[in-house]
Order: sequence, then C-alpha cells, then structure tokens
Amino acid sequence: MAHFPGHGPGRRPDDIVIGPLDLSARVDEALAVQAVAFGLGAEEVAVRRQIVLRHMTCPGARALGATTAGGRLAGFVYGMPNDRTHWWSTVVEPYLRARGHEEWLDDSFVITELHVHPGHQNRGIGRALITAITDSADEPRSILSAIDTDSPARGLYHSLGYVDLARQVLFPSAPKPYAVMGAPLPLRRGPAGGR
Repeated sequence: MAHFPGHGPGRRPDDIVIGPLDLSARVDEALAVQAVAFGLGAEEVAVRRQIVLRHMTCPGARALGATTAGGRLAGFVYGMPNDRTHWWSTVVEPYLRARGHEEWLDDSFVITELHVHPGHQNRGIGRALITAITDSADEPRSILSAIDTDSPARGLYHSLGYVDLARQVLFPSAPKPYAVMGAPLPLRRGPAGGR
C-alpha cells in the first residue's frame, strides 16, 4: 500500500486507501467509476468490460485501487508492460514513428486506464495511483494516451514529467483525438493536487 506522510500507511486525508486491486473481480465497480468520470454509456461500458478482462490476463498487468473507508472504489489505475502486438500499440506506432519517438514503444510501462470518481477528484488520488503503479514497474519509462485537450488530466501528467510524443492521434471509433505522452521513471514528484 502507498504511504502518505502524516496520514499513516496507505491513508489519504479523506480516508482513501491506495492498494492492490483485483480488477477482474471488481471490473463492474471500476467501470462504474470510469463511466461517471469519462461519460461512458452502457454499450461502451460493455465493450470496455471485455477489454479490461482480456488485459488483466496479459503478462505483467496489474491494477491499484483507491478505496474509501466504507470499501467503495473511488478510483483505479491499471497498466502493463507495452507489447507492440497489442491494439493500442499498433494504432499509435505510426504517429510515434512519424515524430521520431517509436523507441518509446519498447521498454515502457503503459498506463492503460486511470480514473477517479468526480466526487473524489482534486485530492491527489490520481497522482497517488499513477506514481504507485509506475514505482513498481521494471521498465525505465512510461507511456499513455489522453484526450488531446488542455484538461486537468493532461496537467497532472505534465506535472509528473510526461511530455507529448504525438498529438492528434486518432483511434477508430473515438470521437476526439488523443495525445500520446511519455515520461522517464520514476515519475517526477511535485505538489499534490490534480486528479
């Protein structure tokens, strides 16, 4: 579990505990958080459920959750070592290659999803989740994709040391373009706050 100075092992000021998450067992609860945080409809949730369950069978895949004192999931993150044969990697590869950043697809830990319920945002939970999961990575760097807008999420990633590797990346069926971002590990530490 993550340690937060002044609040005891794994405790956030608002009684949130960051720790390992059996994402396969709690997939519906996690996707309920993602649906609210990301504005997903029932059909999108059903598709993502299958994707998450498949991802959790990949070598090195792991998840962390932010759990309230009452046991409810306030946020979660999951990721895995990047594999160039995975769908996400095949979509972003031409964009990265065109910008001279294709090497980021090797020896990288991918943050596949990071979501915090809106009722718990701006308390440092997203920062705690992403730093904890990447701190346990064997890879020397991390990559992720985020909607290519000036959002609190992108502000958080920039504050942790992520830089834009490619922008205006188009995923099939995604209505908005994404940015692919990368950072050396361990992530930069800075002031709390953000997602």
